[in-house]
Amino acid sequence: MSSFAHQSLIRDINTALKPFRSSQSAAIQGFAQLAQASMAEGAVSAKHKELIALAIGVTQRCSGCIGFHIKALQKLGATRQELDEMLAVAVYMGGGPALMYAAEAIHAWEEMAAPASM
Repeated sequence: MSSFAHQSLIRDINTALKPFRSSQSAAIQGFAQLAQASMAEGAVSAKHKELIALAIGVTQRCSGCIGFHIKALQKLGATRQELDEMLAVAVYMGGGPALMYAAEAIHAWEEMAAPASM
């Protein structure tokens, strides 16, 4: 299981990338436009696109991706059942390493779904 908090990880990534966003603003704007266009509602819903993105993050072993896409899925109203079924497909396609990151995704889901205690 993950040894870090995904909400903190997201915050740390955003903080670390701040100078890069400044120095490479055109590239970052291009990436943001690609993300917005790719994830927009269409024949495939935004929620299903986020499930696909998370599956790729799990199989590519990207902790930051897991945090960002779990957060987006929860905002889009995804259920734990949808998460679990998607993770089963990711493990099928990604094998043992994907299983380890599936555990991380579950941890992130539970962490981000928990009401803030502070």
